[in-house]
Amino acid sequence: EGSLFPDTYFYTRGMSRQNILDRATQKFETVLTELWANREENLPIKSPREAIILASIIELETAKPSERAIVASVFINRLNSKMPLQSDPTVIYGLEKKGVVPRRLLKKHLKIKHEWNTYKFRGLPKTPISNPGYASIQSVLNPAKTEYLYFVADGSGGHRFAKTLDEHNKNVRQYRKTIESKKK
Repeated sequence: EGSLFPDTYFYTRGMSRQNILDRATQKFETVLTELWANREENLPIKSPREAIILASIIELETAKPSERAIVASVFINRLNSKMPLQSDPTVIYGLEKKGVVPRRLLKKHLKIKHEWNTYKFRGLPKTPISNPGYASIQSVLNPAKTEYLYFVADGSGGHRFAKTLDEHNKNVRQYRKTIESKKK
């Protein structure tokens, strides 16, 4: 994870797998170099590697293009505030590395210690958890300007964002109501 650029690659019959991997790696390096050179100043991201680690999380946190820069701002704000990222995809990734594939993430999973569980430590996990695309990398290096510290799914494919824990807990309760009403 974190070294191949997700894109469409054309190939001809007989072309080696290594050739395709080399092209995906080269494109990744080209895109990262371009985006890193045009990054916002004063980010808590100190290297291209750290940018890829955070972008890999954003890639799995939201599929909505309009939310990527906002989700990135939440994580940037958390890093600046020395708060844990508390990202569910990092927990799932670490569990899968341990051979555990949960159907649904439960509170007990958040307590399992591993190098990717961002509920258990502050800062970035040790490695990327996916191969982020252009938009996710861009959102990390040029995040939205927000004061948000929290987000939760809204039940319709998007997220609700919050500045305070009280506001976040209200959003969580709303999410649970939405899920319960969909079950009926």
